[in-house]
Amino acid sequence: MRRLVLALATASTLLLAGCASAVAMPEARDQSTDVPFTGCDTVACTGEINGAAYEIVMPETWNGTLLLYSHGYRPAEPFPPNFNPVVTTPVPVPGWDSGDKALGEALLERGFALAGSSYSSNGWAVEDGVRAGEEIYAFFTEQIGAPKRVYVWGDSLGGLITQTLSEKVDWVDGAAPLCGVMAGLEPNIGLSLDTAYGVQQLLFPEMEIAGYDSYEDALASWEGAASRLIESARDQDTDAIARIFTIAAMVDAPSQTFTYDGTSIVSTVSGTIESLLTALAYGTVGRQEIDTRYGGSVVGNVASTYSDRLDDAEREAIDAIGGEGAAERFVTILDNGPRVEADPAAEAAAIERGGNPSGAVKVPTITMHTKADPLVIAQNQTFFRDRYNAQVAEGNVTGGLLQLYTVPPPEYSQETGAPYGAGHCNFTPESRIAVIELLDGWVRNGIYPGQAAIESAMGPLSGYNANYVPGPWPARDAVVTQ
Repeated sequence: MRRLVLALATASTLLLAGCASAVAMPEARDQSTDVPFTGCDTVACTGEINGAAYEIVMPETWNGTLLLYSHGYRPAEPFPPNFNPVVTTPVPVPGWDSGDKALGEALLERGFALAGSSYSSNGWAVEDGVRAGEEIYAFFTEQIGAPKRVYVWGDSLGGLITQTLSEKVDWVDGAAPLCGVMAGLEPNIGLSLDTAYGVQQLLFPEMEIAGYDSYEDALASWEGAASRLIESARDQDTDAIARIFTIAAMVDAPSQTFTYDGTSIVSTVSGTIESLLTALAYGTVGRQEIDTRYGGSVVGNVASTYSDRLDDAEREAIDAIGGEGAAERFVTILDNGPRVEADPAAEAAAIERGGNPSGAVKVPTITMHTKADPLVIAQNQTFFRDRYNAQVAEGNVTGGLLQLYTVPPPEYSQETGAPYGAGHCNFTPESRIAVIELLDGWVRNGIYPGQAAIESAMGPLSGYNANYVPGPWPARDAVVTQ
């Protein structure tokens, strides 16, 4: 079992790859620390613009910088596995809408203005999020004050919106996409389809994985798959568990999550299943909303070769629990199963409108990702870095890129969960503040953050690890360059 756990740990990270560095340094900006503005006593700092609720929070003394935040994915219908009520409240800073205002207050004390908006629709609302960002910026400059600097930032889908916005408009001075969908819609939803396909082919043959007529149909598929995965683990069916590990290996689903640290075989299996259930939610319920939004199946797997996705260590781990030759047997099934075809028009619409960062970074940009993210895998940063490097080679980059990663402690309890580094967007408030301060120093002074500055800002309790970088995107045939 120890051999299996070690092999799985190797499989979750794959090969190391270096992070990108800055190419162009911005000129030093205005150093103002007390900029006049119209207070919220005379202008409504909450309201609605074209169907999107917004909120603006001003500090007592404004340093001239506007932090414009884009929130993450909000489902259009109650979403598995938690099925929380649908929300449409504005978010000027993470935690503010739920009553946790510590991060916001810390940024206000530093003189930053905070602004954020909901979107006019829920779901994969990248277009709506970009438009909301443009509109709240215009409202702020007309009604509150003229910013000396604007930093856009956001979590998850909001990270994709952040990068899209920073590549589109000319009023952004710095960007911080956090735990972002930096590979864009197509590669990520493609992995969610791969997950659903793997479950169908190896565990749950009756599962529908495409062409959902309704939210209810997609939800039924997720519920059936969830039951099959959980029952396999509960029954200690070693063949089924080996199949589960095969599916996880082909999509690089981490065995570590916020809840499970992966230090025992039970924790490893539980974490792997939790990661797969998370991906399946987007491969069923999420894809139904996305396909409806763009008018057809936005992804397919006709050209996928699944046997290419498993390395020797992963095959060895699967064989250790499923028996000699298990990995080869399973990938043979995957390579020969019936495939899903994308609708060309829907696929084109999703690429054009659903978020597809080019990597042509225009402003100082700092990304941050947890090592073990079961929803938006850390390899999103590898994908984006490769696109960035391609744009550098073409001479299309005028900004710079710094990629930061947080790594969880070796052990943590299931009851308290990981303090950082594992789980989706599981960052400490201190590390979020550090990103903003590093970005602010970079923009204001025109100096790319050095290692000493990064370590000082992040501090010892953030989980920041200068040596960790994620491996390559799991689907080697994905199109990285445009």
